[in-house]
Amino acid sequence: MEVEKVQNIALKFNNNNSNSSRIIEESSIPKEFIRSENEQPAITTVHGTELEVPTIDLSEANEDELVDLISKASEEWGLFQVVNHGIPTQVIQDLQKAGRDFFELPQEEKEVYSKPPPGYKGSEGYSNKLGKNIDTVRPWVDHLFHNIWPPSAINFHFWPKNPPSYRKANEEYAKYLIGVTEKLMKCWSKGLGLEEHKIREGGGGDEMVYLAKINYYPPCPRPELALGVPAHTDLSLLTILVPNDVAGLQVCRDGLWYNVRYIPNALIIHIGDQLEVLSNGKYKAVLHRTTVNKEKTRMSWPVFIEPPPHHEVGPVPELITENNPAKYKTKKFADYKYCKLNKLPQ
Repeated sequence: MEVEKVQNIALKFNNNNSNSSRIIEESSIPKEFIRSENEQPAITTVHGTELEVPTIDLSEANEDELVDLISKASEEWGLFQVVNHGIPTQVIQDLQKAGRDFFELPQEEKEVYSKPPPGYKGSEGYSNKLGKNIDTVRPWVDHLFHNIWPPSAINFHFWPKNPPSYRKANEEYAKYLIGVTEKLMKCWSKGLGLEEHKIREGGGGDEMVYLAKINYYPPCPRPELALGVPAHTDLSLLTILVPNDVAGLQVCRDGLWYNVRYIPNALIIHIGDQLEVLSNGKYKAVLHRTTVNKEKTRMSWPVFIEPPPHHEVGPVPELITENNPAKYKTKKFADYKYCKLNKLPQ
């Protein structure tokens, strides 16, 4: 059964649907959004400190230096930001505007994209849930999922026709994103002492799927009690995320939760589970979550770069030795994804 979208619930507390600084009505939120005390951000966040995760200049001419910086950040943090990445600012702004315009459409128009075509079994579409409804506490977020690459994985049924700029903005962003992804994968391979194509090959090569998502976190009357997305690691190989300027991304560091500093025009790179598996644990998937804001809408545009469903992922064979045995099973990505989304053992 489809549950009410969070955007509609938020509007009940803010009738003028404004992102201004007007204080939202002091009311509690429905109990299904209230986190336990060990998750509530007011209690569990280190306040007054922004985490300055590594920021890496992707235009660095010294390739060995770039490999070293990316490898070190991936081992020690599992997350870093990249600047001078080659994606024009206008391309990112167009992507963001198209996403904002979609979520400002009338609800009935957005709901068209929540209905999959007959026989469809994937995770694309407009929704506010992932996998089975196992969690008793709901996240304060609505989202839109759809594949943007390769062409064989794209189903335009899930691409909004409005705003009219939506398709062009996403196709243009995908074109540039592929180059960033290829560069990162070469660096990860070299950082492991492998030939530069090994991580890309281990992740599915030309069949890797770029799954785009728009997260929409409307203003929340009690942000100290709720989370946009609870603590998790991404099941992808890597995730490349564009945020808006409203803070919300938090990373767990030494058991404590910190806000991540916003850098305009930077891309945030998350190490995902599949890269941790391929590297046999050298690169670490980052544990992160998202908080929400009382007065402003937060949005983000992650793209999850994933192996194709049938592709088997395991530690790269060249990394396995008697002194460094395999720490992870080799299994089809579809099986891994099913277990993770439904909270089953791997």
